[in-house]
Amino acid sequence: MKAEDIKNICNLGTGTMGFGTALLFAKKGYNVRMYGRSAASIERGFNSIKATLTTYKENQLVTEAEIPQIIARIKGCTTLEEATKEADFVIESIAEDLTVKKDVWAKVEALTGPHTIFATNTSGLSPTAIAEALQRKEKFVVAHFWNPPHLVPLVEIVPGKHTSQETVDVTWKLIEKIDKKPVPLKREALGFIGNRLQLALLREALYIVESGIATQEAVDTAVKYSIGRRLSTTGPLETADLGGLDIFHNIAAYLYADLCDAKEPSELLKKAMREGNLGAKTGTGLYDWTPEALQKIKKTRENILIEWLQKDKSMTF
Repeated sequence: MKAEDIKNICNLGTGTMGFGTALLFAKKGYNVRMYGRSAASIERGFNSIKATLTTYKENQLVTEAEIPQIIARIKGCTTLEEATKEADFVIESIAEDLTVKKDVWAKVEALTGPHTIFATNTSGLSPTAIAEALQRKEKFVVAHFWNPPHLVPLVEIVPGKHTSQETVDVTWKLIEKIDKKPVPLKREALGFIGNRLQLALLREALYIVESGIATQEAVDTAVKYSIGRRLSTTGPLETADLGGLDIFHNIAAYLYADLCDAKEPSELLKKAMREGNLGAKTGTGLYDWTPEALQKIKKTRENILIEWLQKDKSMTF
């Protein structure tokens, strides 16, 4: 199996991640069967796809003429039998529940041919654990798209214990074909790369607030106007090289001992959980979110990510 042999995509899921992956594959010319558990979920998926295509058009990422062609390549399906028909590559974005995923993948394997590659869009579950439900474990891999998938380029490619190098290589090339940026892991690890780094930063950010070093507003502002700007061009290891490893070594020698090394979630997070303040989705979290404030920050984020997509078209990663 080569990436060039892949023509038909089975896309499991129509939610936040599922509609995005279906759109990305259809946009690059692949035939996509998008699976949802009901006609209502299929309709929601298509509504999200159409809304995103409108945003793309407004920002010159697709033309008016391309939109009906892209939508026509996506077929909504409410049964796995129909969704997996002639599938060369299956991408799954269903509930982050190990039991649910294993059950679905066992059914998918029984409905697909020996050449089909299986990819899960899990954000952290073990590919080895999920693949326990399969006979063809060598065909199973993580392809972790970052949210929002239609705006963020990164896709982490994570092998399980039994994943073949061929499966990794074909998945890598396929992800490149849909204009995403695949990054491979040598082996699986909890949180992969991105979430390990993201949670390490969050742990220290919460510690700074809890320790009375600075307010949460100051922490967020400091990140947005310093490392946040720089990290879009140079990663942490490149930044260290550019700054001088002797300088970073000397800073690490005295600072590491003072950094947070907690093994449990912070008290700020625990308190928020106890009180049901889960962030934007409940209206209150570390910040209070009015509908107007939430809409404003989401639109700002979308605009900036679109600017990067436009730059990516003329840049080499």
